Amino acid sequence: MSGSARSGDVAANVLSALGSKYSAEILCAARTPTSAQDLADELGVPIATCYRRIEELESAGLLQCEGRQLSDEGRRTNVYRRTLDEFAIEFSGDAPLLTTEDRSAAKNEIQEQMD
Repeated sequence: MSGSARSGDVAANVLSALGSKYSAEILCAARTPTSAQDLADELGVPIATCYRRIEELESAGLLQCEGRQLSDEGRRTNVYRRTLDEFAIEFSGDAPLLTTEDRSAAKNEIQEQMD
């Protein structure tokens, strides 16, 4: 796996964010820019819970706001996309070591063309 390595607090924040119910499902569903409402509907997650998980995942650097889009109701809403495709956590040292495979702009563009 190529990408970046992070340790200590960053790895702990990632572990904490992923330990919450629905977090992994939200990351999987956010391969293309998706609104919180669409994520909640697709996954059957209460909208308030979805927003809390999005905030946790953003704080951990696993999800980012890609901008705003017009919703079906005509409102501007944030859309979110995951920032990585895979990661590994190593526990052999004094602190967890997180290695990530970050998503490239090219990969994001290809994904959008496929969906």
